[in-house]
Amino acid sequence: MTSSSTSENPVPPGPRRRAVIAAGAAAAALTIGPPGTAPAAAAPAVGPDADTATGAPRPGTGWQRYVHGPASRTVRPERILDPTGDVRDPDALLTPGGAVTVLRRPQPAPAPRWPAGTTAEASSSHAGNNGNDGRPRTYDATNAVDGDPDTFWNDDTPAAFPDVLTITMPEARQLSGITVVSNSDGVPTTFTVDVWTDGAWTNAATVSDNDVIQRAVPFRTPVPASRVRITVTAVQDTPRGAFTRINEVWPEPVEPPAAPPGVTVDFGKVVVGYPRIRFTSASDNAPGVRLAFSETRRFLTGRSDFTRSDQSGGAGQGTDQFAVPPQGADWTDHKGFQAGDKVYADGLHGFRYLRITLDALPSDAPAAQPWGTVEIDSVGLDFTAYRGTPGTYRGWFLCSDDDLNRYWYGAAYTNELVTDTFRQDDVDPRGAWSASLEGRLVLHDGAKRDRDPYVGDLAVSARTLYLTHDDAAAAARNVLADLADHQRADGWIPPASISGYTLPLFDYPLWWVTCSWDYVLYTGDRTYAARYHPNLVKVLDTWYPSVTDETGLLSKGLNGTGGYGDYAFLGRTGRVTYYNVLYVQALGDAARLARMLGHESDADRWTKRAASVTDAINTHLWDADAGAYLDSATGPARHAQDGNALAVTAGVADAGRAASALAHLDATTRLPYGNAFMDNDTLFAGASQRVYAFTSYPEIVARFLAGRTDSALDQIRRTYGWMDGHDPGITHWEGIGPGGSLYEDAYTSMAHGWSTGVLPALTHHLLGARPASPGYATWEVRPQPGDVTWAQGQLPTPHGALRVAWENSGRRFHVVLDIPRGTRGTLVLPGDGRRLTVRARGRTLWDGRHAASEGVAVVDGRVTISGLGPGTHDFTARRDS
Repeated sequence: MTSSSTSENPVPPGPRRRAVIAAGAAAAALTIGPPGTAPAAAAPAVGPDADTATGAPRPGTGWQRYVHGPASRTVRPERILDPTGDVRDPDALLTPGGAVTVLRRPQPAPAPRWPAGTTAEASSSHAGNNGNDGRPRTYDATNAVDGDPDTFWNDDTPAAFPDVLTITMPEARQLSGITVVSNSDGVPTTFTVDVWTDGAWTNAATVSDNDVIQRAVPFRTPVPASRVRITVTAVQDTPRGAFTRINEVWPEPVEPPAAPPGVTVDFGKVVVGYPRIRFTSASDNAPGVRLAFSETRRFLTGRSDFTRSDQSGGAGQGTDQFAVPPQGADWTDHKGFQAGDKVYADGLHGFRYLRITLDALPSDAPAAQPWGTVEIDSVGLDFTAYRGTPGTYRGWFLCSDDDLNRYWYGAAYTNELVTDTFRQDDVDPRGAWSASLEGRLVLHDGAKRDRDPYVGDLAVSARTLYLTHDDAAAAARNVLADLADHQRADGWIPPASISGYTLPLFDYPLWWVTCSWDYVLYTGDRTYAARYHPNLVKVLDTWYPSVTDETGLLSKGLNGTGGYGDYAFLGRTGRVTYYNVLYVQALGDAARLARMLGHESDADRWTKRAASVTDAINTHLWDADAGAYLDSATGPARHAQDGNALAVTAGVADAGRAASALAHLDATTRLPYGNAFMDNDTLFAGASQRVYAFTSYPEIVARFLAGRTDSALDQIRRTYGWMDGHDPGITHWEGIGPGGSLYEDAYTSMAHGWSTGVLPALTHHLLGARPASPGYATWEVRPQPGDVTWAQGQLPTPHGALRVAWENSGRRFHVVLDIPRGTRGTLVLPGDGRRLTVRARGRTLWDGRHAASEGVAVVDGRVTISGLGPGTHDFTARRDS
């Protein structure tokens, strides 16, 4: 499958520069100049983009141009695409208050009717049900001749042919052909038409490769006939099944009308909120406008790529509708019916492209008609998500590689789109609404769908939030606290509010543990830790022991968990490496929380159990032949990205196993668009071609931790470069499928918070700054430059901004730290400590063999400077030749 079309990035890339490095927009600035220069004086926080003397960014500037958040809550489209039909002045939609865009469509001629007394019968008919919208429906053959295009015949033999529909008239009449009006949920692609004439069936027409809903079928010659027989031998296979569906058959060949007038507006990137259209006037017949939304042009059709009404069996039929009154209207797309049970709108949407068409559903007549005249002044969007602007960023990043800068801010914008208020009308309709979350700021998983806060997603999206907009940290706390408040009596913690907090996932209670530690680590919220410590004890000491086997490993299938899913609803059972290494990580994080609170016995117990599980993993799940951890101890041998990457980040793998496992992933999963999450297809077809940024994040971190910076950056560039360079651009996808496609076609979320791991990876490992204890009371800066020549950034802490700026010229590494009060930390310099000379403030701190200052030492081969307190610190390391 080919990938979707490339889109222009709305933010023009800046030049790649080795330049003065600046950090800090609102406090004391720090700068690093070209090699050999002294630290520059603080410059104004706001000013031209470059210093006129050096060509370098001024302190606090440069990064702002990468920010994607809208300038206001009202967002306007950027361009017009693909006008069809009778549309006048489509570009007027872009400029409110000026000229208007006019859509015109003549009233269609009445459809031909069969004579009174005509009957129909079929080879089979599906039993009646409540349809997709909750209304009782029948699917009898007579629906094909009742004159109502909203009813249809549906056979009862899916994917089995032939299906036969026979129409009988009271007496013979001359027929020149027929028209078959089929269904948007799949059309007959191959069928024959026979007529009963002179006491025998005669073939009148054969149709193949049909792909239109209204198909005119002229006969070879007009014939007198009393019966017509349609024999279907192939249909489109759709998500609603490979059935034959025929809404109407007309007794004349009627060519489809000209395409209805329509126009597409492009917002330039994915946006989220309530679409708004200002209609200035309309004809007096209630002309209907239909809206279809999509995150990509490839899946922009007459139906939206996703609607909550379709997902819940609603009335939208894939589009949002509005009947325009004669005086016009300033209409905002909110969920509900416009007139009784007709003319339905879905409300909030996440999309890039919006298709506006003068059309109406047949079932909406007479409240809305598919013809008339409509005048439109403008189109916009009431943006609902967190609006990230340069003024709201508490943390930022900038480096010499323009691509990495784009990926960092693309992740930030993706995450802003999913940081939104939990509202009943806007969340996943599958039982996700909860009174305990209504009106609260949360981190949803996606902008388009599912729009429900999943705790596993927070393992990535919450870190992204803490590093960019710490004022919104409540969005993570609200989710974590709510899930803990819904803990089951046996200790299991739900993954989300979906299905009334009952969706059975095996791994997500562990993510609740580690995300709780993350929240406290970044924010220092001791009150949260104390309140939910009993939940921590219950999930780790009650529920997970109930699914632990005799080896001490978690085993899915025990205690009735055979049907439990995980982040990707994978059919894995028994001892799975991913579950167990995640268990080790959670036990370690829980022990850290317990020690902070003074619960030493809990911490000791969990630390001891983590060591025991680690030993069991290395004994039972390490595949020495492959040099990697097995995905599962049962079934065919395969090796997964999730288990092998987390084995490194959780400390399960020693240095030798870590190097071997990462080498195995290099050799077996590398793709142009990232690293696949499985090394073969024994779990399901195409697994070795699927890339999840969610599981790629720990692999990228594992590569940094293992000292493989070049391979970490290579994986970032392939994974995020692919998403950045393909429609819709900027935002990060839920998953990538074979050939770089959308892994679940139109259903795929193209702005998904769990895919933003590039941001914490670059901040924590390339720039090198990260918290070491709750609330950044202690921190570490360990830059890993790779091929990047300079980087700078700011991390928000409860004590103020922690700023880092460094430049790497090969033989010279220069770093400046600006440390907030109330914190202390450690700097670990890159390079072999035995070949470095380190100086600060004119003094030699390390000469390659000896330390000349307290707190300076070589640890694991790196020069480490510990005990750094508040203020500005400037260090230069020179590599001996």
